[in-house]
Amino acid sequence: MATYPVPPPARRRTMGSLFLGAACVNAAMTVAGTAATLLVADRLGTGWAGLGSTAGVAGTAAGVLLLSRVMARHGRRTGLRAGALTGTGGAAVATAGAAAGSVAVLLAGMLLLGVGNAAAQLARYAAADEFTAGRRATALGAVVWAGTVGAVGGPLLLGPATGWAGRSGWPPLTGAFALALACLAAAVVAFALVARRPPADRDEAGLAAAWPLRALLARPDIRLALTAMLTAQVVMTAVMTAAPLSMHQHGQPMGMVGLVVSTHTLGMFALAPVSGRLADRFGGRTVVAAGLATLALAGVLVTGTAGSTGPGLPVALFVLGYGWNLAFVGASSLLVRGLPGAVEARVQGLVESWSWAGGGAATLGSTAVLGAAGYPPLALGAGALVVVPAALLVAHRRRPPARQPQPEPERERATR
Repeated sequence: MATYPVPPPARRRTMGSLFLGAACVNAAMTVAGTAATLLVADRLGTGWAGLGSTAGVAGTAAGVLLLSRVMARHGRRTGLRAGALTGTGGAAVATAGAAAGSVAVLLAGMLLLGVGNAAAQLARYAAADEFTAGRRATALGAVVWAGTVGAVGGPLLLGPATGWAGRSGWPPLTGAFALALACLAAAVVAFALVARRPPADRDEAGLAAAWPLRALLARPDIRLALTAMLTAQVVMTAVMTAAPLSMHQHGQPMGMVGLVVSTHTLGMFALAPVSGRLADRFGGRTVVAAGLATLALAGVLVTGTAGSTGPGLPVALFVLGYGWNLAFVGASSLLVRGLPGAVEARVQGLVESWSWAGGGAATLGSTAVLGAAGYPPLALGAGALVVVPAALLVAHRRRPPARQPQPEPERERATR
């Protein structure tokens, strides 16, 4: 989206609101996704355990497309509020499903909760809109860092929340979804405080629709961002979705599961401001390359530590999280420059949607692979996928810059 002159007080308020909203949504998704995996596994078996998280990812994939269109027409704040409200309703439905032991109701709630997560994902682009070139990746990374508060603090509350529900006579996992509901409600309030910015005008929105997808994908930066973000999401999601279930199968307590999830999410979010500064200074491609190398290393480390009770697995999953962070922030920084505002919003929505759709497939497939082959083969195979964006990165460095895409002429569009 286009940037506008922003007074420092308004910018600080908006950045604080985006940070808090993203933190709350990340907490909700982390605890709900973990609880959904365990609940579905208990009901349907290990092979179907990924259904709950897959529903949340599918909701995110659809949500980013829908909300990015809302933002292009009505502004970032409207889209953020709509997403958070939808997610709050989804958390309420998921809580009811967990209380009744209904997998179908739970999946419906997770799908809607995913739309709330879509708002949190797009919040980082809203932060980038507050700054000019040279600082946009840093602002973007600051909002990604909000996940440290939510996604690390949320799992640490998993034990107390499930314990409270059990003492109250409810199924223990109901407490996790009730916690997610409270977090989403807080996110609604936070996003309501984001400063209003002018949406794209009609001419700009028409330009976005006229810009052909094939021409957008001809831009090396967009193609690399799509491939890197998709691969990072698949690798991280496949390995991490199976981790709590593998630990559960080995008899490790819920507190230890929460600790491992927190360690992983610490890697995902804690160093995001560093990744943003690196992207502003050295470029998004360099940060993407570092992320791919780190993800490959993580696959090897997880393979060697799976099943252990020592610190090896938490360290390996921390490395996995930071590899994802580098690739995620680096790729995102490639999507906040060089395009008209409404076109930029369209590209962001498409890339986010495809990456989350890939993550959804990885979520469902990871538990199936876990049941058939075990955790080490799953981790090693996922880590090997980084060769695809790595090859594209090398190819881009050898090719001359692609010709800038142009919107389709009116006459050509009229004949369609």
